[in-house]
This record gives sequence, structure tokens and C-alpha cells, in this order.
Amino acid sequence: MPWRTFLTYLAVMAGVTYLTRMAPLALFRRRIRNRFIKSFLCYVPYAVLTAMTLPGILYSTGSVASAAAGFAVAALLSWKEKSLLLVAVCAALTVAAVGVILGVNL
Repeated sequence: MPWRTFLTYLAVMAGVTYLTRMAPLALFRRRIRNRFIKSFLCYVPYAVLTAMTLPGILYSTGSVASAAAGFAVAALLSWKEKSLLLVAVCAALTVAAVGVILGVNL
């Protein structure tokens, strides 16, 4: 990669990163008292994490169906407050089993 292109990418990334961290400080000078805005800002990290993770889950195997089955099992076990190890093992076994049934190479 040419040095000039690298510096351009670096400057854009630094600017975007700085703007996202500086914008709330510039926009909200006083304490936020509105309950709607406070609850909205509380859920933003979870929404962003889900938006980044879900495509990775669905396209991590050779079949979207096996990945969706594993995700469903993981979501169900998480909802029932099972341990992280149990959720991960059951989800992986479900993906493998559905992959074998569908004849997909994992």
C-alpha cells in the first residue's frame, strides 16, 4: 500500500473515531434529564454489538440454516439463564448436527 494512501486512510479513521467520541460532549453540555433519550443512549451499545455480531453468526458456517439453528439454541439457552459454557457447547453441537443432516461441509 502506498504511504500516501495509508496516511489518507489513517486520517479518515482518526477523524471518524474522534467525531463519534467528541459529538456527545459538544451536543449535550448539560446533564440529560429526558427519560427517552437516556434509555435510548443506554441501549445503543447493545444494538451496535448485535448489528456487528449477527451477520458473523449467520455466515460463519457453510449453511445459513445450520448457523440459524445454532443461534436459536444459543438464544433459547441464554434466555433460560444457562451457563456460557453450556450455551456455547450446545450451539456448536447443534450447528454440527444440522450440518451433518443437511450434508454441508463445515
